Amino acid sequence: MSAVREPDPYPYYATLVAERPFSYDESLSAWVAADAEAVGAVLRADELCVRPPAEPVPAGIVGTPAGEVFGSLVRMTDGTLQRRLKQVVGDALGRPDPAATTRLASARTRAVLARGGDVPYEELMFSVPARVVAGLCGLDDGADDEAARLIGDFVQCIPATATPEQQRAAAVAADRLQKLLGPGLEQGAQGLLGDLVRAARAADWTDTAPLLANAIGFLSQTYDATAGLIGNTLVALARGEAVPPGADGLEPLVREVVRHDAPIQNTRRFAARPFRHRGAEVLPGQQVLVVLAAANRDPAVNADPHAFRPGRTDPAVFTFGADAHHCPGRDLAVALATGIVGALLDAGVQPGTLPADPGYRPLANARIPVL
Repeated sequence: MSAVREPDPYPYYATLVAERPFSYDESLSAWVAADAEAVGAVLRADELCVRPPAEPVPAGIVGTPAGEVFGSLVRMTDGTLQRRLKQVVGDALGRPDPAATTRLASARTRAVLARGGDVPYEELMFSVPARVVAGLCGLDDGADDEAARLIGDFVQCIPATATPEQQRAAAVAADRLQKLLGPGLEQGAQGLLGDLVRAARAADWTDTAPLLANAIGFLSQTYDATAGLIGNTLVALARGEAVPPGADGLEPLVREVVRHDAPIQNTRRFAARPFRHRGAEVLPGQQVLVVLAAANRDPAVNADPHAFRPGRTDPAVFTFGADAHHCPGRDLAVALATGIVGALLDAGVQPGTLPADPGYRPLANARIPVL
């Protein structure tokens, strides 16, 4: 688990891929899927769930607004209804123009830099992406800033290590976020919320509460994952990687960061029914640690996987999941990171002044450098 925070976890991951592609780890009391074949099989398995079957919502937020939101997020649920709602959410997230999102992220970044002083990397990594998505949802006049602050409180309830204080703060944040975003859904707002309403109507989806929960999910998905993508892109530049030539050269670099230094390094699955792979059996109640970052560098699916090579042709990338739980916000995350990093470069920020081997936040699955 500590590999996520190491300066270079990838030699260790390569050992897992080569020697322990799918094995049981006594110290974790969990199975570990590391190579591309095992990771793909686990992500596609109907026998495995994204939450423990006996605890679909963390006990500390059950009956709170945070629990109501959590229990309807497509990333945290399974089954037929989840698949229907996931189609609605994916349809909505596929409608915003990535180029327009990149321009908006650039503009927000320039506004932050115009204040002067040291570059506020934390704000650019966490707050600015959330503000952009809040703006895409129709929030403005300061409501976008408030939403960005609130989502930082809400996401604290998601890890299993969340404290009671963090869970209480998440409940307060979820309640306020529902009040901020709810009117837009009810009144047929423009932008991303309007896209969500239209996608729901096209799919004959009439239940508003899950739509509102997943509108909040747009913001929560933006938080750690996009912060890691922005930070790891800057680290790649600090290590001497060059932006490919051309007007759109930065985007291929960002997409290669997604594979090469994944912002989300692992996820988990929980067995509801027996799952078999390569002669091993995962029993109901057991869990699987899915090492996405290791599978990204499996030579069986990506040639010369440890080389940083923007513009790869159809690379195998597991960072955004797969099948029922693939992340529909992939292009949105790339557009945000491209806009923010591009604005920094345009402003004359020299990546060489950043640490090539930074420290990383003490998180279990997100690889986010401290800049």
